[in-house]
Amino acid sequence: MPANLTPEYRAAEQQLMQAKTPAEKLEALRLMLSRMPKHKGTDKLQADLKRRIARANEEIQSQAKQKRFAIHVEREGAAQVAVIGPPNAGKSRLVSALTGVALEVAPYPFTTQRPFPAMMPYEDVQIQLVDLPPVSATHTESWVFGMVRIADAALLVADLSSADVLDQIEEVLTTLEHNKLKLVREAVEADPSASVASKQCWLVGTKLDLPASSGNREVLEELYGERFGVSAVSAESGESVQPLRETIFRMLRLVRVYSKPPHEPADMRKPFVLREGSTLRDFANTVHHDFAEQLKFARVWGHGKFEGQRINRDYTLRDRDVIELHL
Repeated sequence: MPANLTPEYRAAEQQLMQAKTPAEKLEALRLMLSRMPKHKGTDKLQADLKRRIARANEEIQSQAKQKRFAIHVEREGAAQVAVIGPPNAGKSRLVSALTGVALEVAPYPFTTQRPFPAMMPYEDVQIQLVDLPPVSATHTESWVFGMVRIADAALLVADLSSADVLDQIEEVLTTLEHNKLKLVREAVEADPSASVASKQCWLVGTKLDLPASSGNREVLEELYGERFGVSAVSAESGESVQPLRETIFRMLRLVRVYSKPPHEPADMRKPFVLREGSTLRDFANTVHHDFAEQLKFARVWGHGKFEGQRINRDYTLRDRDVIELHL
């Protein structure tokens, strides 16, 4: 069967011929693979391109190790969430919709080459989302796994309009587990002795506005609803984007606490953000490292409590508590 290669493929092939660096060659090879017609006549060409992509990636990885190249994203906001998924899942467009920050978006795979952090507003807090390169069995940047490992949680993004959405999700999960990462619904305490690290995750189906998405949404909810929790959104139309912001905040199990100086109104503009289960002692230490030891007593407002009731150091904080510290 003839290959019948398209003009778009030939243009990508020309880009490869003009490539000078290993990174440029890898980008061109990926573009060729994405633009190649998928039928029996191109099976051998596809296999050859995948081998060349693997070799190009190995060369880049080798150079990176020699240069001791490291990628780091400075943490900002109340928490850091890694955004991962297969190629063309719509990660960058989703992050743009959630944050209002324009990210590079293209209709071909592997557009994202480096981590891109952006701040997602939710009410009076900011949460850092980090758009990461795609996770694929054929190629995943080695540092991606480290970024997921150190994040507070992960969003696993999948294309609801794709007929292969289930295979793509399983490929991501398998690739992560091969690299000692397991996605789970509930946050677990890190176990240094564990061979596989667990990372809290929520599954987000994108492109809800496209045909076939509603059927795939039901399938994902049935298969992964209990395992991760599932949201479905359209970054294009904005449908369900705001509820997803709240879902992310709730998933992270954060509590906002507002400081109130004695005899003055509370400062409600910028809360202190702590983990669910934190105590008054933790809050005092967050305000100032000496306050926990100097604290005589505190008062709390909110949640139907007696206004200004006294609380002890072991009091467990709740979201939107107003706390007055007395030293």
